[in-house]
Amino acid sequence: MKGQNYINGAFVDSSSGEKFESRNPANIDEVLGTFPLSSENDVDNAVQAAKTAYDKWRKLSRIKRGEYLDEFVQLLKKDRESLSQLVTKECGKGIAEGRADVTEGIHMIQYMFGTTRMSHGDIIDSEIVEKDSFMRRRPKGVVAAITPWNFPFAIPLWLICPSIVEGNTVVLKPSRETSCVANKIAEYAHAAGFPPGVINIIHGGCGDSLVKHPDIQVVLFTGSCEVGEGIKKVVAESYNKMCACEMGGKNAIIVLDDANMNIAVNASVISAFKTSGQRCTSAGRLIVHENVLKEFEKQFVELAKRIKIGNPLDGDVFMGPVINQAAIEKITQYNELAKKEGAEVLLDGSRLTGKVYDKGYFMSPFVYRMQSNSKSRVLHEEVFGPHVAIIPVKSIDEAINVYNDTEYGLSCAVITEDFRKARRIREDCEYGLGYVNLPTIGAEVHLPFGGVKKSGTGLPSASTLIDVVTHRTAWTVNHDVEIKMAQGLSVELP
Repeated sequence: MKGQNYINGAFVDSSSGEKFESRNPANIDEVLGTFPLSSENDVDNAVQAAKTAYDKWRKLSRIKRGEYLDEFVQLLKKDRESLSQLVTKECGKGIAEGRADVTEGIHMIQYMFGTTRMSHGDIIDSEIVEKDSFMRRRPKGVVAAITPWNFPFAIPLWLICPSIVEGNTVVLKPSRETSCVANKIAEYAHAAGFPPGVINIIHGGCGDSLVKHPDIQVVLFTGSCEVGEGIKKVVAESYNKMCACEMGGKNAIIVLDDANMNIAVNASVISAFKTSGQRCTSAGRLIVHENVLKEFEKQFVELAKRIKIGNPLDGDVFMGPVINQAAIEKITQYNELAKKEGAEVLLDGSRLTGKVYDKGYFMSPFVYRMQSNSKSRVLHEEVFGPHVAIIPVKSIDEAINVYNDTEYGLSCAVITEDFRKARRIREDCEYGLGYVNLPTIGAEVHLPFGGVKKSGTGLPSASTLIDVVTHRTAWTVNHDVEIKMAQGLSVELP
């Protein structure tokens, strides 16, 4: 694929003239596409296109804006399988997960299209009977969306669709690792007939210029905590910008002493090793009551040993590669750090070699037991790979304390047959996404998605994004021939 930026309804090369490649992480000899390394000038062109398109786009009926999404989703649904295979080839997750990624993106478009004929805003009683008061939503303007590689189809659409339905225009900066998928999104948006400038996509290392651009009103970001914190600082220095950042987690499954062991083990394997542990909602910790620890460990490790690792396009492969060499090095360092910090290794994971593995970034699961320790780095820092700790606890109170003992607060799951215990977890753990007898992964587009603490502000995507990309306005109408004020004020002069 020869990729280009998509600016003002046209596919264009970068003014920099520089290129970068996107390669298949399961076979690094395979170049999937070349893309422009965008410059500050490209950013300015994209933002100006979005700014120019904004006034006409926001004045369209909300229903008319939604009809563009309907055309968009009909085109995508026809090519669901080819898009799924592209997602899998470019980011390395199994084909079932590639299909799920595409399905989730389609669900977001359908959801936002569905909202366009629903009630929007509120009629609010005034203290004065002759007045009608309304709460209305207005778009903010040009939105910058910066997205990660691990959900290259779904997350861009999580951010784009609510933004444009509400009347904003968007500049998307996708991850370099998955530029092919972003390019495809641009192609389908173009085919759907969106007016020029409503959706713009720029590739390469231009995120900093985009965030700092004076005509950007909202920054939507999903990625690392370090980058997100930098974005927050830039936005805090501007009087007219706001941001929503989703920045990962150190998530956990809590397995209580009355847990259904089959659910506990399967939920834990899915949470720890789907997408090779490279999800913001992946479980890096399994907090297990000591009464069921021995049986849980036995079944969990046995199942982890049976995980098939290989070409993610093969339907029976559970784990594909990690994304790149930097990920291999980071995960390996954390595996070694766990050993240094006193972990009892139950399954020693490492980079895989030989046969299909030599040309890709394949790693096997690393599983260890470790006592809770507030000074341990591996129990507190996000690894983003197939690396999971089993932490024994003696009670539900200790489980809650261990869960909360990180700087993150994104996803939490509890495995229990007692709804009263589940309620304790619901009320006392710090999280944005909570599950009972389920994995820590599996968000649905009509539910809020976001965390607390270092994981974010609870706003970044899905249904709650509307509160970020719009502002609420009050509109009050007087139907009387006299002015009557709620506070008893009068225009009468003495």
